[in-house]
Amino acid sequence: MSNLHDHHQHDNACCCGHEHHHAHEHEHCGCGCHHGHEHTDGCNCGHDHGNMQKSERKNAMMRIVFAAAFMAAAFLLPLSGAYRAAAFLIPYLIVGFKTLKRAARGIGSGSIFDESFLMAVASLGAFFIGEYPEAVAVMLFNAVGELFEDSAVHRSRDAIKKLMDIRPDHANAERGGEIVTVSPQEVKQGEIVVIRPGERVPLDGEIIEGATTLDTSSLTGEAVPRSAQAGENIISGCVNLTGAIRVRVSGSYAQSTVSRILELVEEAAERKAKTENLITRFARYYTPAVCALALLVCILPPIFTGAAFAVWFKRALVFLVISCPCALVLSVPLTFYAGIGCASKNGILVKGSHIIEALNKCDTVVLDKTGTLTEGKFALRSIETESFDKDALLSLAAHAESLSTHPIARAICAAYEGKIDAEKVDAVTETAGCGVTALVDGKQVAVGSARLMKAVCGEFDASGKPAGIYVAVDGKYAGVMVIEDQIKQGAAQAIAELKKLRVTRTVMLTGDKEETAQRVAEQVKVDQVHAQLLPQDKVTHVEALLHPEGTLLFAGDGVNDAPVLARADIGAAMGAMGSDAAVEAADLVLMDDDPRKLPLAIRIARRTVGIAWQNIAFALAVKAIVMLLGTCGLTGMWEAVFADVGVMVLAVMNAVRAMKIK
Repeated sequence: MSNLHDHHQHDNACCCGHEHHHAHEHEHCGCGCHHGHEHTDGCNCGHDHGNMQKSERKNAMMRIVFAAAFMAAAFLLPLSGAYRAAAFLIPYLIVGFKTLKRAARGIGSGSIFDESFLMAVASLGAFFIGEYPEAVAVMLFNAVGELFEDSAVHRSRDAIKKLMDIRPDHANAERGGEIVTVSPQEVKQGEIVVIRPGERVPLDGEIIEGATTLDTSSLTGEAVPRSAQAGENIISGCVNLTGAIRVRVSGSYAQSTVSRILELVEEAAERKAKTENLITRFARYYTPAVCALALLVCILPPIFTGAAFAVWFKRALVFLVISCPCALVLSVPLTFYAGIGCASKNGILVKGSHIIEALNKCDTVVLDKTGTLTEGKFALRSIETESFDKDALLSLAAHAESLSTHPIARAICAAYEGKIDAEKVDAVTETAGCGVTALVDGKQVAVGSARLMKAVCGEFDASGKPAGIYVAVDGKYAGVMVIEDQIKQGAAQAIAELKKLRVTRTVMLTGDKEETAQRVAEQVKVDQVHAQLLPQDKVTHVEALLHPEGTLLFAGDGVNDAPVLARADIGAAMGAMGSDAAVEAADLVLMDDDPRKLPLAIRIARRTVGIAWQNIAFALAVKAIVMLLGTCGLTGMWEAVFADVGVMVLAVMNAVRAMKIK
């Protein structure tokens, strides 16, 4: 897929200040990807969430069952003294040995204050004071909580892996008159591959033979298959549904859509939201602090009030059990991870949980026009000349534009029915935001905006002339080509939905003439419009709109939008997977060109952040209440265990809700 070079800043209905349109379908998250990304950094739990293999989960379940059975037997048997202690020690070691081992390993490595340490101290302390059932209960319910938590994380990750599993496993390359099945990494640019019905498209390329329908749901979230035929570009990751096709590969696997998306997803796992970082730092200080408080609960009342040491020792153990921070440090990163997965499912690639947090505060949306609010698929409607043959003018303009990949240039070349003779074209120069000049068959031809006409012709007045692409030959104005573009079907709906989401300002920036920009703005109902802008002017306008209270999102689709995408608080690349510059600069990428994905991204972000803060508030409130009650002697070890495990279970269940959008 070729990148589009910005050169026309059409001041007229041509609609193009070079807001380029890359009709690249892209894809997303692709996970054959190693989505075991640990989003639970700083958890201090002493175990790896979501990392149990199937056999390990089965073994954990068996240990829980056996421990529960031995615990029930110990309750029923009429034992006392050392025999009773031994009876409860058996289930304690069955279910708690791994926790004790992790605690010992943590102490040995200097990482003392983790969940395993808290559980070990609390349960051993309970054994020390003869509360054997409570000691076993601490380990038993902790093991149940770990198993549930691991299962929830595993299901969340597995769902995203399946959803994003777009990595092709083979390619059918034509070599020496035969079809050879090879790894996609072995296929080189320019080779022909055959894609049969049911196979995944292995690399980006152009269909040279055949017609089919493609399932792009894993890339765009769009369930309706799209048709594709000879001459069209297709991207890796789609599934060929109906007909066999031959495709000429346009780049190596490393340059393919799938490869780039997998890279971006793996990078996204490393980019944490401020809320996640806050919880990580919180856990680092929280656990030592509660250990110190438990110690004070244990020793101060007996010293100053003369109360029984055993009573306050038990209350300190209850304090330790309920203080475990796992519900917080697991559920918050899991919530953001689920939110990113939800966005992926809907065809939106988010480059990190910090972008989810920024989207939550979005109150200003700035949009490029061509390819973002409009289709960017241009067609030549008419030609008006001044004493110049229309066919001859079209031929000169098509030859001058023949080396450009801009949509306007392609529309002009497509309208020319003759054959482009490359030998007639020389000295081609493109000027960003203006147009192109070239020497065609000995004539100096300029094609572009009114600004270019003034530079070439000296005197030029566009008033009274149709809006379009102007052409000058040998320094004299020759005529205008009227180019049509259409507003996207979902553009007006997208703006309306943004306003319902409390986005207070919607702004359109374009290089087009004022009257063209106003026509589009009136139809889609944006609040402000700024026209006749060069690429650098867009950056200036975005900077003027930035403010510290909220965040600004800019949506664009082309190479010339990369500086603005980078400057905005949030950059959204619209269908720009073919533009490396735009994708690199953007914070989120929409897999198709549907502007309605912008309000959807904001809704997902707000729901995700809301769930994260629900978990924080719920976990802290419950723990604080039970800590206070335990310190006052109103709750015992059983209540503390149930509260700790219950909080963790509910927080994880709530976090997984972020995988779905209402």
